[in-house]
Amino acid sequence: MLSVSILAAVVSLFITPPSKELLYDIDFKTLATLFMMLTVLEGFKKENIFNPVLKLAGKMHTMVALSLFLIFGVFFSSMFVTNDVSLIIFVPLTIILFRAGDKEKYILPVISMENIAAIRGSLLMPFGSPQNLFLFGKSGVSAGRFMLYMSPLNVTSAILLILFILFLYRKDVKEAIVTGNNAVTKEWTPEGKTKRALYIGLFVLVLFTIVSRTTLWPYITLFVVLAVLVFDRKVLVKTDYVLLFTFLCFFVFSSSIARHEGIAAFLKSHVAGNEYWWSIALSQLISNVPASIVLYPFTENLGALLYGLDTAGLCSLIGSLASVINYRIYVREYPGRGGKFVKVFTLVSWAFFIIVAVPGFILSRIWQIF
Repeated sequence: MLSVSILAAVVSLFITPPSKELLYDIDFKTLATLFMMLTVLEGFKKENIFNPVLKLAGKMHTMVALSLFLIFGVFFSSMFVTNDVSLIIFVPLTIILFRAGDKEKYILPVISMENIAAIRGSLLMPFGSPQNLFLFGKSGVSAGRFMLYMSPLNVTSAILLILFILFLYRKDVKEAIVTGNNAVTKEWTPEGKTKRALYIGLFVLVLFTIVSRTTLWPYITLFVVLAVLVFDRKVLVKTDYVLLFTFLCFFVFSSSIARHEGIAAFLKSHVAGNEYWWSIALSQLISNVPASIVLYPFTENLGALLYGLDTAGLCSLIGSLASVINYRIYVREYPGRGGKFVKVFTLVSWAFFIIVAVPGFILSRIWQIF
């Protein structure tokens, strides 16, 4: 994805020569906010802040209960810590618990549903995914209005996930599992108390920055950097700079093609009114995060663009970066079984996509809240 973004940026600069206006078109506020979010969430992972939640998983004694807990753990946590982080937390936990309980045959369908949960849970919040963060900043609507518009997709997805889980265990809904969860979590250390408090406080500050749209974001970004430098500077090394640079390159690409009259006219005439299907299709080539940046300048129905982007991840691994992360976690644990992952992932995701795609399109046309 980084290679594609760099190539796109370089090619676009030949289409439209670089200028001072190009710098003004780059959304530095989104980049700064994304940087803060990624850095703080690295701190969350390092300090095992989700330990209390993870420990609850070991107390589930049936497959239905455990699967519901894990899948909806992803669903709800993705709303606040982004979809990729929620998968990083819960997918390894799923593999550990299912292995311990001798239920490995269920790992692939369950982590495929966790992938759906991450994509469809995160769509509710302005900060649930990078594309939501970017488009929320551009929309000018309140956080409450944004959530109201996205809620039909979120609620119906939750209901469908429950039905999918019950279908998976239809032969025995009371199928038991016994796990030894001692290795699931690491105990909190007293010396880590300060850092845990720091990251929770910074997380609240970042959410305030996003929701309030404060013009003080440059100073808040500087404060976050200084706070992490003083208390836990190693976290800054782990921040996902690849994603940030990918964003930057696609901002350059989008700005350049938008300033080329011929290309802009073509995209404006074809994208406007068809944002939903364009976003799904383009996401299969470059993923939904960069697709949001490329298509935004030519969009008339921002809601349709959002609906499409948050549905695109159900089509293929490329459709969402979260899906790629899920794949990488699985093949690290099961080398040589990537093909099996793709097969099960595609089957489960397409079953979900077929159910939600057309209703999502219809809703985006009749309910334009943006």
